[in-house]
Amino acid sequence: MELAIKKYLAKHGFRQFCPKAVLFDMDGVIYDSMPNHARSWHQAMSSVGIQMEESEAYLYEGMRGVETIKLKARQQWNREISDEEAQRIYEIKASLFSQCPPAHKMEGTEDLMRQIKADGLKICVVTGSGQHTLLDKLVTDYNGLIQQDLIVTSFDVTHGKPAPEPYLAGMRKVGTNPWETIVVENAPLGVQAAVAAKCFTVAVNTGPLPDEALKSKGADIIMPNMSTFSRLWESLFSGNK
Repeated sequence: MELAIKKYLAKHGFRQFCPKAVLFDMDGVIYDSMPNHARSWHQAMSSVGIQMEESEAYLYEGMRGVETIKLKARQQWNREISDEEAQRIYEIKASLFSQCPPAHKMEGTEDLMRQIKADGLKICVVTGSGQHTLLDKLVTDYNGLIQQDLIVTSFDVTHGKPAPEPYLAGMRKVGTNPWETIVVENAPLGVQAAVAAKCFTVAVNTGPLPDEALKSKGADIIMPNMSTFSRLWESLFSGNK
């Protein structure tokens, strides 16, 4: 861990690393919701004549939904579609997702958040999602750990992940600098966004992608799941708080 921090400081030209806040992605980190998203994306895109395999959802995870749709339309229809047309397709996807079984809390995440809170660090959620069925549950499911005013969603930014804007917005909400901020991500585009915002980035590989897909985007450390990260939290960061 000490080596990872040294590399992080050198990469960004920072003098110190002193965490004051942790910014969490939502899907695949806070909720085990990606299988539902993957199925919904595949079904919604197929309904309008766009081919998108379930596995692709993990590659585009974190990107604003309308941007994913516009990208796939460019690739397969060879034309630009309007935000309105993309939004209509996204609403099909959102409706399908709302019919899926409820997504469970990701194992290990609540324990990790309790340790973070006990250590005096702030918690903020930074998600590319606009899925109300999950967003509306965050504060109640993680009672006392997540605050409504410390959530950044697709509705709050113009340029979603992999642009740094979502994580820059998250840092503004918690009042930290990049060298005071840890990001917890599970998606390549999310890792890319966090690294672009110059935050210390922990990639937790809760999906089917190889570790290299996260490492290649600049993750500072990689964890196999949230439970392992929770168990290792104190040993990893206790000397840097």
